Amino acid sequence: MSAIELLLLLSSAILAFIFIWNSRKKKRMSLKLPPGNVGWPLLGETIGYLKPHAATSVGEFMEHHISRFGKIYRSNLFGERTIVSADAGLNRFILQNEGRLFECSYPRSIGGILGKWSMLVLVGDMHRDMRMISLNFMSNTRLRTHMLRDVEWHTLQVLGSWIPNSTISAQEEAKKFTFNLMAKHIMSMDPGEVETEQLKREYITFMKGVVSAPLNFPGTAYRKALQSRSIILRFIEQKMEERLHKMSDEDKNVEEDDLLGWVLKQSDLSTEQILDLILSLLFAGHETSSVAIALSIYFLEGCPKAVEQLREEHLEIVRIKKEKGESDMNWEDYKQMDFTQCVINETLRLGNVVRFVHRKALRDVRYKGYDIPCGWKVLPVFTAVHLDPLLYDDPQQFNPWRWQKKMHWSFELVEKSRKKQRDESGHVYGFVLSLFVGVMVPSVKYSFLPSQTTIYLPGLHDIV
Repeated sequence: MSAIELLLLLSSAILAFIFIWNSRKKKRMSLKLPPGNVGWPLLGETIGYLKPHAATSVGEFMEHHISRFGKIYRSNLFGERTIVSADAGLNRFILQNEGRLFECSYPRSIGGILGKWSMLVLVGDMHRDMRMISLNFMSNTRLRTHMLRDVEWHTLQVLGSWIPNSTISAQEEAKKFTFNLMAKHIMSMDPGEVETEQLKREYITFMKGVVSAPLNFPGTAYRKALQSRSIILRFIEQKMEERLHKMSDEDKNVEEDDLLGWVLKQSDLSTEQILDLILSLLFAGHETSSVAIALSIYFLEGCPKAVEQLREEHLEIVRIKKEKGESDMNWEDYKQMDFTQCVINETLRLGNVVRFVHRKALRDVRYKGYDIPCGWKVLPVFTAVHLDPLLYDDPQQFNPWRWQKKMHWSFELVEKSRKKQRDESGHVYGFVLSLFVGVMVPSVKYSFLPSQTTIYLPGLHDIV
């Protein structure tokens, strides 16, 4: 290529760049973006946004930005230009138009550690297919038989390990319960077994890295998490090989009772897809459930009236069962737990187990006079809606009786989105919480040590 041709090519490239830059600049100037602040270069305002704060508050960052810019503002978070919404109407609009105007969009570091086939990072048809596999496995029939019996059994195992007049960590006990339950239903692993405890240790290391800064250097939590991920995947793959061997040599219907057996039997997913699916469901069903259980224990300790009504509700269920000559809990018992469900709803609202979700605009969107440009990240912040005094009377108060009235649409949509993105079934999340609380409250009396409080720390429950 001659010098003249190279000069012409370079000139064309420069002119094209200037044209595209000017076009984008004109488009930005014509857009009416929400007010806001972009913060520091690269980091933006991410550090301030994720600063720990009381779990029952929106935090200093959100309070400051809402008072300064309003309930819809722009920022730079997680390395991307972002529209933050504390507006109930916009949050509703975003969730109702998922797949049309918005889609899931999590930071790259999340996909790097969870795997490209994780349900939390997939979008479109593949996400739908993966989700249908887990939904079909966790059908109502399975909930009424295996799941109900196992939730009760695992709850009694945890409660039975508590020594009278001893000190326990509610969150650690909740994590132990949910991990054992998920390991049982995903890979038929029993609590206390050597392999279960080994997997749990690797999982804890993995979780610490998932919620850490994505710094892939020796000694960092992120590097250790990647190493634990490899160990966990090798463990799951070994379980797959053992299961396939049994299915081919002995009985083709052997051990289809767990998710691994179901996927091997009922799907045509590749090994890599199965590994990512199993791993994503293992932690997705664990982190938020354990936090919600711990928060319910915390809130109930400060509301004796609710504890007493819960106890009355469950003792009445037990009384009726005795009259019928029954002992084990069944589906009809679960359906009678009306006040228990109110407690769960209020725990999720006040505790803000899921503070926000990550979404991206698929096209230019206009809402209330503001433009949301195509490709921008959008964060619907549910905490701000849950604690809005215009939507909930005395929002800082733990008041389960508010849910005896019609559920507010903002909470319904938050629950719908959360279940759609994370749970194996729309029933499972509330189902597990209701049964754990229902079994625990009539059985255990407890109190907290002085100066106990709830602090929000950025975690996986902000990813799912």
